[in-house]
Amino acid sequence: MQEVVDIDIKNKIYEIRGKQVMLDSDLASLYHCKNGTKEINQAVKNNIDKFPERYSWILTDEEISDLRSKFLTTNISNMSRVNPSVFTEQGVAMLATIIKSDVAAGVFAFSNDGSAHGHISCRSVLR
Repeated sequence: MQEVVDIDIKNKIYEIRGKQVMLDSDLASLYHCKNGTKEINQAVKNNIDKFPERYSWILTDEEISDLRSKFLTTNISNMSRVNPSVFTEQGVAMLATIIKSDVAAGVFAFSNDGSAHGHISCRSVLR
């Protein structure tokens, strides 16, 4: 299993629609998804019943424009054909249970190897 590195995710959390969320591209990077956001979007599409709108949604053009104007560090590609998805704390947790990557699996592997620490840190920041 890959080592879960303690990353400062505070600058990857945005407030949209009054909720703290993370972008699909940041989660794909965090979870080391081989196919990037494609893997995230496919997992959500295949498990749509596990992602109600309070867990995840697709950003509107206006929300994307607002994010770009407020945050220089926003990881939103101009080349993408689709608008990015965002995930709340519950959506991040649900995604970690269905993504097929060692890092995502390790987030919820509660053991003494420190991998649970990543989930706890992420959770406290997303609150």
